[in-house]
Amino acid sequence: MGLNTVAFLGSPRKRGNTERLLDAALEGVRAEGGDASIFRLSELNIHPCRNCGGCAKTGKCVVLDDDMAAIYEKIRSADRIILASPIYFFSVSAQTKIMIDRCQAFWSGKYLLKRPLPSGPFGRKGLLLLVGAYRKDPSGLRCAETCGVSFFHSVNISDHRTVAVLGPDGLGAIRDYPESLAEAVEAGKWLAGAKEGQHSR
Repeated sequence: MGLNTVAFLGSPRKRGNTERLLDAALEGVRAEGGDASIFRLSELNIHPCRNCGGCAKTGKCVVLDDDMAAIYEKIRSADRIILASPIYFFSVSAQTKIMIDRCQAFWSGKYLLKRPLPSGPFGRKGLLLLVGAYRKDPSGLRCAETCGVSFFHSVNISDHRTVAVLGPDGLGAIRDYPESLAEAVEAGKWLAGAKEGQHSR
């Protein structure tokens, strides 16, 4: 049985730089014989977290009438998770953040109820992909990465990597950063591999 990999694309711009970086990472995943389900967050109906405290009692979100239900199911069953976002105003995009905020249910399950998501037979690994146009101040990258890593920890992923590209701005400008695209391919290969001593076949 192969690895269950899911990718969340947080850019609202189709065929933009973030999506192209994700494509490169998925190229690496497929080179290792894997594949991934992709959620385009900008096309989904996701309500914001209400901070109602309901999940603190059950580990489950009380909001049931939006597209997070499918995302929750995928995160629970995933062996590998890719989170890809542009950097907007020194953080991840709104589309990415609204999904992360709704993962408070997983945070509550892990830290309050002591019921973290199971590691599964292959362990859980994550890959964070970030693209920002502003190169002069790297603090935007640090803030966005902190947010992404917090998400990974909440869904019980401690083994993760980040590929960040600062500079590309115009549509498709990431093509001028071949070394970063190559890094994403290699990161995808790493992600698709089983942990040491484990096998995906």
